[in-house]
Amino acid sequence: MPSRRGLLAAIAAATALPAPTVLAQGAAARTLRFVPQADLSVLDPLVTTAYVVRNHALMVYDTLYGLDESLRPSPQMVEEHLVEDDGRRWTFRLREGLLFHDGEPVRARDCVASIRRWSMRDPLGQLMAARTEHMAATDDRCFVIRLSRPFAPMLDALGKLASPICAIMPERLALTGPARAVAEVVGSGPFRFRADQWVAGSRAVYERFAAYRPREGGTPAWTAGPKVTHLDRVEWHTIPDPSTAAAALLRGEVDWWERPDFDLLPLLRRSRDLVIETTPQLGSVSICRLNHLHPPFDNPAIRRAVLSAVTQADFMNAVAGTEPGAWQDGIGIWPPGTPLATDAGMEAIVAPHDIERAREDIRKAGYRGERVVSLVSTDFPTGKAAGEVGADLFRRLGLNLDHVATDWATVVQRRASREPVERGGWSCFYTGFATLDLLNPGVHQLVRGGGERAWFGWPSIPRMEELAGAWLDAPDLGAQRAIATEMQRLAFDEVPYIPLGRYFLPTAYRGSLTGVLRGPPLFWNVRR
Repeated sequence: MPSRRGLLAAIAAATALPAPTVLAQGAAARTLRFVPQADLSVLDPLVTTAYVVRNHALMVYDTLYGLDESLRPSPQMVEEHLVEDDGRRWTFRLREGLLFHDGEPVRARDCVASIRRWSMRDPLGQLMAARTEHMAATDDRCFVIRLSRPFAPMLDALGKLASPICAIMPERLALTGPARAVAEVVGSGPFRFRADQWVAGSRAVYERFAAYRPREGGTPAWTAGPKVTHLDRVEWHTIPDPSTAAAALLRGEVDWWERPDFDLLPLLRRSRDLVIETTPQLGSVSICRLNHLHPPFDNPAIRRAVLSAVTQADFMNAVAGTEPGAWQDGIGIWPPGTPLATDAGMEAIVAPHDIERAREDIRKAGYRGERVVSLVSTDFPTGKAAGEVGADLFRRLGLNLDHVATDWATVVQRRASREPVERGGWSCFYTGFATLDLLNPGVHQLVRGGGERAWFGWPSIPRMEELAGAWLDAPDLGAQRAIATEMQRLAFDEVPYIPLGRYFLPTAYRGSLTGVLRGPPLFWNVRR
């Protein structure tokens, strides 16, 4: 990673050059070059919750329902649905003419198999599956879900934008076990993935699916409404170095950079050829995920002692610096401004921090110098910054730190290991979760305590699972908030993860692009 001074000099030199005219006409004008937040090393949207894989899936796969900016679900692949028996029987009918990229029609049995596979991995899907008595296709276009008890967030679940999405794929692929990647990338979305042109670590290519039939009527908003494509080809180019990515954007060699580094924003804003936007709803919470399976973080007293030493402002200053409005501290389990946000138990976050006391608490809890393997991604500036602050803190707390700085693709692969550190396992890693993924117990994977079924780190907190189930049955928002309050207090006692603050990342693209939807990177509606 270059120094800040060297990085800024490189960009300043780039801005001094006249930008060449690129993608001016014909087929070239219908090609978009995009720099994703990380390399696309995994293709199956259920194998990992990494956002780069979710964004890939949104191009290739379609979903039964879509969400707009207000988080309202609306039919996407579904033509209509019917709810009967006091919410215990749902019947769904697909739109006509839906095709997979291999030319096969989308059938109801494909949807049933896809929902089953997704519900084994997704927290909200798991809650739905626990209430599902029967799910089957009744003909090629219709399927039925019969429940033991009503499941109010049914449409939110099937159309969720939080990872993992309920991606519809052919039954032959959806029958693959959820922990094993599917053998092919075959969806029915607006773009086809060109596996023959995929180069891991370098490039991914998508082409417009000519047989895709967008919904008729409505306004495109996030994943809701018609997905009309004006681009013939979208190329994802992995550029880990921020200075190189910024220079490429400024020179017009790429059209869109998903996550510009905060340090580069002042220089990028000097260019009249660029548009820089931030979507407040997509602010991200930086977190340190702890592995509950092995020492030392299998000990709740040690986890609490580490939490007591965390000053969120230290992490956020490193992540976002002095960019106005770029970050918040005082972040609990439910992000500020969301319906379930509460101050309950927040003294664990906002109380004065005493490093020496926390160090002594760790010793008294029985820490015996076990190696702490901390995974930090070098190609995510935000994760790298948080990991470096965390490394300094852990050393001051007397932990025997093994700071493993590597690329995000390696972090994604290694965090799946349940082995102890002596056999390639890990103790903690740093990442960020979008606010949308932390709104309620149904989508908030970090707070859940399902043991082997839980997200990486595998905390086993039976009471947390009971509360998540109770949230589903809560009759109103007041009752939901009461449950969320108990969940936050419990989370600060069990410490499934450590919230480090919230930051708001912009995106940057060439002004020649129009129709870019505010939100996650979506490539329908965009034209040059």
